[in-house]
Amino acid sequence: MSSKMKLLALNGNMELAQRISKYMDIPLLDCTISHFSDGEISIMINESVRGCDVYVLDSVSDPVNTNWMELLIAIDTLKRASANSVAAVLPYFSYTRADRKSRSREPITAKLFANLLEMTKIDRVIAMDMHADQIQGFFDMPVDHLKAMPLFERYFHDKEANSDVVVVAPSHSSSKRARELAEVFESQIAIIDQRKDSKTNIPDIVGNVKGKTCIIMDDLIDTGTRLINTARALNVAGAETIYAAATHAIFSGDAVKRLDGSIIKEIVVTDTIVIPEEKQFDKLVRISVAPIIGDAINNIQNCVSTHDLFKMRDRVEIVK
Repeated sequence: MSSKMKLLALNGNMELAQRISKYMDIPLLDCTISHFSDGEISIMINESVRGCDVYVLDSVSDPVNTNWMELLIAIDTLKRASANSVAAVLPYFSYTRADRKSRSREPITAKLFANLLEMTKIDRVIAMDMHADQIQGFFDMPVDHLKAMPLFERYFHDKEANSDVVVVAPSHSSSKRARELAEVFESQIAIIDQRKDSKTNIPDIVGNVKGKTCIIMDDLIDTGTRLINTARALNVAGAETIYAAATHAIFSGDAVKRLDGSIIKEIVVTDTIVIPEEKQFDKLVRISVAPIIGDAINNIQNCVSTHDLFKMRDRVEIVK
């Protein structure tokens, strides 16, 4: 008899977990998460998971370290409750920006947290748009690295299909992501050289953007500084319309105020990270990754290839 599939949601992104639950038509497990006065965490699963395949839904975003501890403790709880298998579903996987040593005496925290997950004897990791593809190799277990790109492709194709589009990489490391979106429009890409001209204090651009509709494509937006500098450079170079898109909306510090006051027409992100009401603004468009994650879980559970999940989606769900 095949194992039953269960979904467990932690505090990292309950809103997205509920969307995934609704999309898959599978209720979330009854679970109690308690925080003691000294910060210690206790997790109680209030129904049986014996013999079940459990998918733990948790975006390990702010508060990052608390959410990491909840995830590790939840996995241990499920293992000790005799779950058949446990998979960590991480729409946002924090610490993956530190994926190599670029200077002496600094950590590779992406590898450290891969090791921590492996110590829990977890069976699989499902993540979305980690900072670098090669982080999959930090694990000695199956890793399904999902992409939000099929959603961005559909959104911008529906919006600007007849425009003269150039997709812009805000750094050399983002060029692969920009090229994926550019293929939808059969267009060229432009790359921002973040070394600024000493006279203008504006980054150089590799490529022609004059009179074009520009879409800046990145994996995340943190303080917004790189995005705003990129938009300024495009504006000076004669871009007609400027959009920005990124999977993960961290929005640290005064990022929201600066982005809202920028020359960018729309900033399109996903719901991998909770955006509180006070950080939402008129230019912000949020699209949900719940259908992609839900389809991935179903395919994995039923031993079906996930290849089709990397194709342009038929539609996108706008988060209100």
